[in-house]
Amino acid sequence: MEKMRKNYIAEALGTFSMVFCGTAAMSINEVMNGAVTHVGIGITWGFIVIAMIYAFGEISGAHFNPAVTIAFAYAKKFPWKEVPRYILAQVIGAILASLVVWYLFPESETLGGTRTELIWHKAFVMEFLLTFFLMLVIINVSTGSKETGVLAGIAIGGVVMLEALFAGPVTNASMNPVRSFAPALVSGYWVDLWLYILAPIAGALVAVMSCKLVKADNCCDEC
Repeated sequence: MEKMRKNYIAEALGTFSMVFCGTAAMSINEVMNGAVTHVGIGITWGFIVIAMIYAFGEISGAHFNPAVTIAFAYAKKFPWKEVPRYILAQVIGAILASLVVWYLFPESETLGGTRTELIWHKAFVMEFLLTFFLMLVIINVSTGSKETGVLAGIAIGGVVMLEALFAGPVTNASMNPVRSFAPALVSGYWVDLWLYILAPIAGALVAVMSCKLVKADNCCDEC
C-alpha cells in the first residue's frame, strides 16, 4: 500500500510539473506578445517530459497521461484496477497546475489550453496520429509499465518536442487528455475538448495493436 501511495504521488507531481511548465510557457507567450516563441514552447514541453521521466520513471512509470495508462493496461503491462487511481492522480496534478497558471497569468484566455485551427475531423486525425506515434515509441522503449533509462527519457521527450514543434500551430499537439482537460476546466474554454480526450486514447490503443503485429513479445505480456 505504501508503494502504491508513492506511485500516485509521483504521478500527481509529474503531471503537475509537466502541465505547469508547458501551459505556463504558452500563457507567457500569449500575454507577452510571443516572447517565448513557438519553438520555445515545443522545447519546454519536450524537456519537462524528459526531466519528469528521469525523476519518476522508476517510481510510477512516469505515465502522466491517461491515454498512456489505458494503453499500458490494454497491453497487459499495467493492472486495470490501478487505472482509475492513476488517472485520478493525473487529473489532480493537472488541475493544480492550471490553477497556479491562472493565479500567475489570469489575463491568459485559455491558460495554455488546446484549441485547433483545423476542422474537427481533421484535428481528430491529427491528435490520433500524434498520440499513435508517441505511444509507439513509449511501448517499445519502456520496461513493463516503467519508462526508465536514458533511452526512454530522450526518446519519449524527443517525440513530444518534435510533435509540439510541427503540430503545435494547428492543434497545440495535446496527446494527453488531462493536459487539455485541466486548462479547459479552469479557464472555461471547452471548445472541441471531447476530441482532445477521445483521439489520444484511440491513438494510444491502436499503437499497442499495431505493435503487437510486429513485436508481440514486447507489446503484450500475454500474447
